[in-house]
Amino acid sequence: MGGPAAVLEPPAHTLAVNLLDASSLLAAFGALGIAVVLFAETGLLVGFFLPGDSLLFTAGLLCRAGAHSGPHLDLAQVLAAAVAGALAGAQCGYVIGRRGGRALLARSRNKRLHEGAARAEELLDRYGHARAIVLARFVPVVRTVLNPLAGALGVPARTFAVWQVAGGLLWTVGLVLAGYGLGSVVPDVDRYLLPLVAVVVVLSLVPVGLELLRGRRRAAASEARTIVTRTDGEQR
Repeated sequence: MGGPAAVLEPPAHTLAVNLLDASSLLAAFGALGIAVVLFAETGLLVGFFLPGDSLLFTAGLLCRAGAHSGPHLDLAQVLAAAVAGALAGAQCGYVIGRRGGRALLARSRNKRLHEGAARAEELLDRYGHARAIVLARFVPVVRTVLNPLAGALGVPARTFAVWQVAGGLLWTVGLVLAGYGLGSVVPDVDRYLLPLVAVVVVLSLVPVGLELLRGRRRAAASEARTIVTRTDGEQR
């Protein structure tokens, strides 16, 4: 009746985005995706799992001239998107923490978030507001938790704004330009993209490892002092 039935053909290509894969995010959303991801990672507690370090580094690699796998990105757009997302996200996180306080974190049962909060509070206690806010940018999970925690702990708004801008610029511009520079001087760097991203992720975890090591040393030293004090007291 009335001719052959129409055949519905599947789309030529289906876009599947892996939120944990920097290359997938950049291929799907370009520079706009960078701003959104960094805003979520630095401003919203739900974004702690997002790949901020590897995203910035990979974006820098994809800005270089010449043929390469993946989308070609404009360096100026990438830098603008990265800076805007990171700075706006951190400020948003601070405001959320100022209004919601620790109750927001207490509702989460995620172990990584609570560990990040403990490290963030330790950074604030040990280094003071300025250094802690800058250093937190380079530590995964801590950079997500420190911003609302700073608001909850009453860090002065002006102090937070000044130092989160300084840290945000160092983190975003530094990683993007590192990727761009490496891609410009190493031929066929795409072949080594996965190992390079793995190195960036590992390096981003180094501060966490150092903090854990220092914490254990301090705990051991404190325990030793306690034992010595008790021994002296018993001898007297």
